[in-house]
Amino acid sequence: MWRTRSVRLNVRLPDDVSVQAEELQQSDPDFMSWIIQYGLTRRSIYRDMREAERESASSLAAT
Repeated sequence: MWRTRSVRLNVRLPDDVSVQAEELQQSDPDFMSWIIQYGLTRRSIYRDMREAERESASSLAAT
């Protein structure tokens, strides 16, 4: 599987969301970890797809 390491994230959230996040972190830290991993992975995939699309468009415009 993947090599992993812990990181500490500090984010600013609206009060109601931060209360829910703190409760979830205390009650089910594995689920909270999965949510964050999912979100970051999704963001990374879409960023890579967007960059590939821009590169493709640039190469087509150059020809």
